Amino acid sequence: MGSFLGQLLRIATFGESHGPAVGVVIDGCPPGLALDLELVQRDLDRRRPGQSSLTSARGEADRVEVLSGLFEGRTTGAPLALMVRNEDARPQAYEAMRELYRPSHADYSYDAKYGTRDWRGGGRASARETVGRVAAGAVGRQWLAAHGVEVLAWVEQVGSIVAAVDPARVRFEDVEAHPTRCPDPTAAARMQEEIEATRRERDTIGGVVGCVARGVPAGLGEPVFDKLSADLAKALISLPASRGFEIGRGFAASAMRGSVHNDPFTVQDGAIRTTKNDSGGIQGGISNGEAIELRVAFKPVATIFREQETVTRAGEAVNLTASGRHDPCVVPRAVPMVEAMVLLVLWDHWLRQRAVRG
Repeated sequence: MGSFLGQLLRIATFGESHGPAVGVVIDGCPPGLALDLELVQRDLDRRRPGQSSLTSARGEADRVEVLSGLFEGRTTGAPLALMVRNEDARPQAYEAMRELYRPSHADYSYDAKYGTRDWRGGGRASARETVGRVAAGAVGRQWLAAHGVEVLAWVEQVGSIVAAVDPARVRFEDVEAHPTRCPDPTAAARMQEEIEATRRERDTIGGVVGCVARGVPAGLGEPVFDKLSADLAKALISLPASRGFEIGRGFAASAMRGSVHNDPFTVQDGAIRTTKNDSGGIQGGISNGEAIELRVAFKPVATIFREQETVTRAGEAVNLTASGRHDPCVVPRAVPMVEAMVLLVLWDHWLRQRAVRG
């Protein structure tokens, strides 16, 4: 099972949605990092369920526990293990799903691969697995911040409602000012209405998360197969419910001419810069020193509270009406997940570049 990410900075997540706990082991974390666990907790709180009327009602505190790799407040260089206990797991709520395949979930595909599956809320396929990713990303955030890097994500779109957000100006305070995590107040109010209406209709809705990484130096990334953009794409598409990734102008670049899309070079304060950033901060798979700008599209949550047609493991046709506690729209909680994956990829590539150039 593909539970590992990274090369020099390597993480492995563990746990299931309705098991005893979830968490992460970080191998390769440099020693001596003064780790602020409250900052780790802050990101977990941004991810956790039950934080607003727009999210799942599952009541998890998501308090982080350190199992190893930290002594007297600093990382030791040993594997750093972080764990969060599942305090509000209700596996019995999924008993009726034991023999059913839920439409557009991982139930059938996991069964086809392994010949068995954890039917308790999806097991490893649940977004609960991302607790470990967010915890690891929060550690990476502190290491990268000490080197001048900031990573910030926000909700850019819900359904057909698109926000007007300038990646160069958006601030953390703007994102966290509204439960949708959209920094455009007008769009945020419309998004909230749309999500609440969708929930009343017993349905779900998708959206897009935008993200910017500021302060990334030129030179991160590897040629050909380990391009920074390729590793970001892999990490972000691995998130539950993610369905699309673009960097810079992305798919819109396919309708542009080179004379419009090209980013001219210039010198500012003795440093080589570009006059605009349609490349999104990466050229040839390697960072160019500009802000990295990307977007991730998320499908509607697959659990809807309407009757649907499906089959049992034995192939018998049945009707299914879902129950339980689920998000009507994943993107407000996906914001810290997107940040975490970007942070982890940048952290790994920073360490790899340091091994090349010192």
